Amino acid sequence: MGACSITTQETFWDSDNFIVIIDRTKPAMKWAANEIRKRSKNVYLADLSDKSDTDALNDISEIPGDIHTAIIGVTKTEPADVIKSLKDKGVSKMWIHWNTETSKVKEMFDDPAVDYIAGRCPMMYLGSDLSIHGVHRGVVKLMGKY
Repeated sequence: MGACSITTQETFWDSDNFIVIIDRTKPAMKWAANEIRKRSKNVYLADLSDKSDTDALNDISEIPGDIHTAIIGVTKTEPADVIKSLKDKGVSKMWIHWNTETSKVKEMFDDPAVDYIAGRCPMMYLGSDLSIHGVHRGVVKLMGKY
């Protein structure tokens, strides 16, 4: 049996500090933040909704300077605007939650200054094998689309 290749989606989690951007339209985003914390990583949550969590940042401008990795799961706000603000803060690795990559976001994918992952759910790479996300991961691997 040959060696398994490690995907960009798997190495994305090697960072120590993350920002997760939510607007409460993608429940998996808070699950992703919790799963990342279980890996002993620093996770900041930025809630752009009208009913922000009390422990969340309310604006991207509040993100600390040592954050270079972001997960974006917003639909009420144009994700491309969020990406631009994150780039201005020095974030260079971004995962755009599946079904949120708008045409404006897709126009940004050629930017060599940022590594993008899009079209995939981060929980498929974070969830335990016995969760719905683990089952999803297994099915995708069987289909050769992991």
